[in-house]
Amino acid sequence: MSFVLSRMAACGGTCKNKVTVSKPVWDFLSKETPARLARLREEHRVSILIDGETSDICEGCITRAQQKRPCPMCGRFYGQLVGNQPQNGRMLVSKDATLLLPSYEKYGTIVIQYVFPPGVQGAEHPNPGVRYPGTTRVAYLPDCPEGNKVLTLFRKAFDQRLTFTIGTSMTTGRPNVITWNDIHHKTSCTGGPQLFGYPDPTYLTRVQEELRAKGITDD
Repeated sequence: MSFVLSRMAACGGTCKNKVTVSKPVWDFLSKETPARLARLREEHRVSILIDGETSDICEGCITRAQQKRPCPMCGRFYGQLVGNQPQNGRMLVSKDATLLLPSYEKYGTIVIQYVFPPGVQGAEHPNPGVRYPGTTRVAYLPDCPEGNKVLTLFRKAFDQRLTFTIGTSMTTGRPNVITWNDIHHKTSCTGGPQLFGYPDPTYLTRVQEELRAKGITDD
């Protein structure tokens, strides 16, 4: 079954050709509420013809989804997003049953160590050919079911080069360094959110939302 773009979008796109998309792309794009679709119709955005019935959606969503970028309507990713994290890093995981995190005292602790040697920026980085220093980062998760779920998602994000990027440090202002890439980690065991530690009752939920925004889910 195919889904055919029947007329041009009025939201800034320039392509006037019909576009046929696969069922997985349509399934990804069509998860919108009736109110959202009605609003698109009022804005005269593009109509999709599906086996004789029409539903409204922006052509840009289709193009971006096919390019594995987030859909501009719903923010979801179709396909697998790959970042520009340096490729020579390692993610090391260990567990410490004697290290107890506030609010998770009946569990041990998952200790994650990210290790990157120094290197040279590639074409996908801000300053190709410029060197960057190595770094080591340590993060902590409770060794509970939800903590282990987040660990699995962290592994996916790291494998897809999404955990870090190269840019300017938010803390030191130093350019051309390895920095976190909007997936927050707990780098302290204590101190609460202000010190990037525990207790933080909503952290495991929030970080899963951050991961989902980058297309990292447990599906």
